[in-house]
Amino acid sequence: MAMQVILKEDVHNLGKAGELVKVKPGFGRNFLIPQGKAIVATAANVKQIEHEKKVIAAKQATLSKDAQAVADKLGSVEVQIERQAGEEDKLFGSVTGRDIADALKEKGVTIDHRKIVMGEPIKTIGYHTLDIKLGSNVTGKIKVVVVPKTA
Repeated sequence: MAMQVILKEDVHNLGKAGELVKVKPGFGRNFLIPQGKAIVATAANVKQIEHEKKVIAAKQATLSKDAQAVADKLGSVEVQIERQAGEEDKLFGSVTGRDIADALKEKGVTIDHRKIVMGEPIKTIGYHTLDIKLGSNVTGKIKVVVVPKTA
């Protein structure tokens, strides 16, 4: 005989938060419920979880729309960064995500430097296109131009 529980958080190989799942009574009683990972699936609890799902979905939709607006704004922004360069357009040092975030802030766009996706720091002069993770499914692109510093 199985018991039904509502997961309060993601449980590996069982389900995601908010799902109604059937588990063995011992697993539910001795592990999931005492650890706070699930609650017993009563009619009141199911109704409460459904309401919370709707609230979370509405919040996610708003965040996604805001992130898409920022992504559209970033598409028209081009950042120029000056660095000293040596032979073959190699930079002395590199351009990091923090440098790009600071340059964006000067243009009036505030982005956390950790959201800028860089495989490795930029070490050459020229045009570079980088992705910026703005939300769960929203990615913006930004153009970065690295120019040699004139002495």
